[in-house]
Amino acid sequence: MIFKSLKDFVFQLIAGANFATILAMAFTGYVDRLNPYSFPELTNLGLVFPFFLAINIFFLVFWIFFRKRLIWIPLIGLVVCYQPVRAYLPINLQKKAPEDAIKVLSYNVYLYSTWHDKNEPSEILQYLKKQDADIVCLQEAETDKKGLDKINSEMSRIYSYRANSYAKNKADMMTIYSRFTILKQEEIAYDSETNHSTAFYLKIKNDTVIVINNHLQSIGISPHDKANFKGVIKGKITGDSIQASTRPIFAKLNKATQIRAPQAEAVVKFMARHPRSSFIVCGDFNDGPNSFVRRTVAKQLRDCYVETGLGPGISYHLGGFYVRIDHIMCSTNWIPYACEVDNKIKSSDHYPIYCWLKKSPKP
Repeated sequence: MIFKSLKDFVFQLIAGANFATILAMAFTGYVDRLNPYSFPELTNLGLVFPFFLAINIFFLVFWIFFRKRLIWIPLIGLVVCYQPVRAYLPINLQKKAPEDAIKVLSYNVYLYSTWHDKNEPSEILQYLKKQDADIVCLQEAETDKKGLDKINSEMSRIYSYRANSYAKNKADMMTIYSRFTILKQEEIAYDSETNHSTAFYLKIKNDTVIVINNHLQSIGISPHDKANFKGVIKGKITGDSIQASTRPIFAKLNKATQIRAPQAEAVVKFMARHPRSSFIVCGDFNDGPNSFVRRTVAKQLRDCYVETGLGPGISYHLGGFYVRIDHIMCSTNWIPYACEVDNKIKSSDHYPIYCWLKKSPKP
């Protein structure tokens, strides 16, 4: 009798912990509703949402094995947090793209920094050629003149059209390669010296499609910061040292998030000025799936990975920060297929993301 009472008490404690986890999961999952400019300390809490999601899934497995009648608790958590769960961990049946769909690829190539000898082949260049996408949007695409000449020479054999755009300080370059005519390009105005967003007007069949390539505000975390954060994640840094190691990182995260918020809003305002246009929006947003920035840009668009991807789709993989910060979105007159983050190439701190798009049939 005493043992049964003790057992029931323990299960009540565990159930309470499960409810607490659901509350934490809901708060961190829906924190993307808060504008970082007003709540800078809170909006990056979306980064820990996967931690609480994993704990809730653990509870689900636990109840299945030890008390099936309580599995409704973690299931309620998954229902309540359906939107952030789907944004972070979409589960979609993969559909093969139609023959006439176009392939779009976005890739932050990190200045081709692993390509040390320009007389040798570039792994990134070989990858891009093999992918054979119809539209390629690159971020941090600058390198030395010899490297750029080689890249452009080889890519010009595949793509008839190319355009570059630069941040105000000229240090950050983005490039688009396209099989379709590039009619013109236009910078989207927002306050940044180091990052930028550019709208490229492409002629695709009989339509003018606006492709917006983005490299939103970088976080500015140093290699030392990344090493410290990785040490915390792996348990090599413990005790009071955790706070000392993570405080400057979160300060930089908060500041960068505040800067990115109006940049994302500027992209949305640009699209609002072209209400009848067809859009493809992609690039390095420097913000994850449960962020104000991603949610703001995606409100009137289709997030191709969320709708057709499978799993967390981690696109940034350096220094302990494992999160999907690269995105492809499209206006509702496109149907996305088979969006994927390709983690097989590790020549950048980002993985490329690509998908296929087909125009929706007109009603």
